[in-house]
Amino acid sequence: MSFLDLFKKSKKEETAILMKEPKKVNTINNEKVAARKGELGEYKIDIQLAQLPKEYRYLSDLLIKNKEAKSGYSQIDHVVITPYGIFVIETKNYQGTIYGGKERKTWLVNGKFKMMNPFIQNYGHIQALKNIISPKHHKNFISMVSFTKRCTFKVDLEFRKISSNDLIVYDIELSEYIHRKVSVLKLQSKEPFLSNEEIESIYLSIKQENIEDPAIRELHKQALKDDNSNKPEENKVQASNKCSICSAPVSEKVRDFCLSNKKFEGKIYCFEHQKTLV
Repeated sequence: MSFLDLFKKSKKEETAILMKEPKKVNTINNEKVAARKGELGEYKIDIQLAQLPKEYRYLSDLLIKNKEAKSGYSQIDHVVITPYGIFVIETKNYQGTIYGGKERKTWLVNGKFKMMNPFIQNYGHIQALKNIISPKHHKNFISMVSFTKRCTFKVDLEFRKISSNDLIVYDIELSEYIHRKVSVLKLQSKEPFLSNEEIESIYLSIKQENIEDPAIRELHKQALKDDNSNKPEENKVQASNKCSICSAPVSEKVRDFCLSNKKFEGKIYCFEHQKTLV
């Protein structure tokens, strides 16, 4: 065998190796990018929370017991305790257009990827927190869901009104919305709902219930994964894929078309009722 043949052979082997490697590299890189985006998202939230007045108290990344949850626990992203309300914040790191309504159990990202209604999710978190603090403070909760600026909202307009107790915000405007909401509540009430002593008491009560044990946190994550793996295929026609007028079932394609069409205002219609709205 000549030196030239050996050279050609080694080049072929090198090419074959290079063709096999990218899949592993890309997978690892994608995981790193996703993790990095999550870290940046939480970093931006931390910056927002650090801008709040000193008399406010906040906690992040909580895991507390919740008998109603499938895993037995609720994982709460952030809680901010102010004199005029307790803000429970769920953060989402999606990219794309978010379609959702208050009464819809499932929301959509880009018209096809399903996510649980984050306010239903946050409702469970608030119920878990109510088990920790005094009943006299239960009426003071405000539910907030934070998305990144990589998202566009196609949701009920009520979620963006500062008068609502269910608010959708961008991560970069989180502190602004908390300030605005507190200002509105100040105008409605002559006295704060919570004294400094009560704020501190609630803060310590929640902090004491927070589970930091890595083993329990891992069990919680695994329980969520197992629950998701047991769900039916997402491409099946579900109960939510029905005409808003006649309740006739529609295909995924028809549903996606309706949700992406502004004139339908986030509602789903069968072919016959689409004609009546033109």
